[in-house]
Amino acid sequence: MLTLSQSVYEEMLAHAVAGLPNEACGLFAAPEGSEEVSIFYPMRNAAASPTVYEFDPKEFMTTEARADEAAHSILGVMHSHTLTTAYPSPTDVREAGRFDVFGFWHHVIVSLKFPEPVLRGYRIVSGVITEAKVRVT
Repeated sequence: MLTLSQSVYEEMLAHAVAGLPNEACGLFAAPEGSEEVSIFYPMRNAAASPTVYEFDPKEFMTTEARADEAAHSILGVMHSHTLTTAYPSPTDVREAGRFDVFGFWHHVIVSLKFPEPVLRGYRIVSGVITEAKVRVT
């Protein structure tokens, strides 16, 4: 089960809200061999769009290097949905198949459709979406 520290959870929600009117995105990491997320890396949405997100390739590589230096593994991607629920869109599924071919990553979506943000997690493997519990400690 993916576990987020309270501070990481709050950082994800704050980053999602700060990204409005566009989607926000970032990567998160845990110590190698763990699923207890201790670091969130907020990133810029290179698409600057309210309906899709895109990582800048250089920023992505820099973020991976920062995680490696901290002896952490990237466990997944967080992004926001500005007007829809916290469920993967067809674009999310297509992109997951492109950059997470083996379905190792967790996909965390923060919905800003309602006044209170909603965070949910998923695994996406070969186009199949499975909700994955996310625990906040």
